[in-house]
Amino acid sequence: MSRKRIAVIAAAVAAAAVMSAVPAAQAATASPQSPCARHLSSHAEALCRVIQGLPSADATAAQVRFGDDEEGRWQGASGVADVRTGRAVKGDERFRVGSVTKAFTAAVVLQLVHEGRLDLEGSVQHYLPGLLPADFPEVRVKHLLNYTSGLPSGDTRGTAGGPDWEKGRFTTWDHRALVRSGLAKGMLFQPGEKQNYGNIDYNVLGLLVEEVTGRPYEQELRDRVIKPLGLTGTYSPGDDTGIRGRYVHGYQSVKDGAGTKLADVTEWDQSETWASGDLVSTTADLERFMTALFRGRVVPKAELELMFTVPAVPTYVEPGSDDKEQDATYASGLRRFKVGNEYLYGKTGSRYGYVDGFGATKNLSRTLVYAVNSTDAKSPKTSPVVDGILASAFAG
Repeated sequence: MSRKRIAVIAAAVAAAAVMSAVPAAQAATASPQSPCARHLSSHAEALCRVIQGLPSADATAAQVRFGDDEEGRWQGASGVADVRTGRAVKGDERFRVGSVTKAFTAAVVLQLVHEGRLDLEGSVQHYLPGLLPADFPEVRVKHLLNYTSGLPSGDTRGTAGGPDWEKGRFTTWDHRALVRSGLAKGMLFQPGEKQNYGNIDYNVLGLLVEEVTGRPYEQELRDRVIKPLGLTGTYSPGDDTGIRGRYVHGYQSVKDGAGTKLADVTEWDQSETWASGDLVSTTADLERFMTALFRGRVVPKAELELMFTVPAVPTYVEPGSDDKEQDATYASGLRRFKVGNEYLYGKTGSRYGYVDGFGATKNLSRTLVYAVNSTDAKSPKTSPVVDGILASAFAG
């Protein structure tokens, strides 16, 4: 996710192998649902109004779950799961969660830290000799967890909005090759000096999980998090390009002569993200995971605190960029947002056709989980639907 897009999200919180093409206008004229037909609390009503009327040019569907200690709980859905058939979304469909996967990976790693099988001060060079170039400085587990490693990102995908946006769509990546794909660029900075959000840190963590357990990352994730919490809608797809069970299709708006059309991008090999972004889940599962995590049922208390602790370093700014250094906002697996005098913690993610996230106050007095099928999910600008959901949930 680009730094500009991350900034937009923060501002909103504070205030088949052949594409199936469907004209965007057709999706926009489908019969909208009306999830706000009854009296609701103020926040729930605001959320209802944001998502009602889908599909639109910006999104084909949305699923939302909201909780507040004083207002109670609400869930709603709007739009269509499939623009060809007009099948309405019900709110329990699966979708790709993207970088929300990082919170799950962090939970597995911190369990292993608690068990003494991984050491926060242990280096990648110690656990995985030969993975990194010999001239790289020691990169420690703690640096990977909070994005302060300085490792360069891989070169596995096309440019969002560019002619090569589908690059690697059906390519299955070897996990070590995925990590090594960008290392020739050299270190971005010395480990621990700055923060640079990206996927490579968590893909290295996936390799570490496999090295110290002797089992596939996916099995450790399933046995340590998914099964114990009863997350029946959550799984890692591996090199399966589709989504199992009931799911919402993802769409990307692409140029079509003088206009645009919607390309069905549901089928996509997720191995390019692996431990940093390949999970499939549901809003109910993400809500259950978030609640259990914050209550200390997933990661032991001492290690859990790392998921709420942001390093006191500046963000990394690429040479030649117009961006300015800012204070870091990412902890281990979660991100911290400040709203008024209160901090919120959560994680967002996106894959083509899908934008989602979860967030809450640390004591869970207010919670939010959302999944929006944005028609331009990789744009630097977030969907107006996502902006509206975030602002409605955490206003006041």
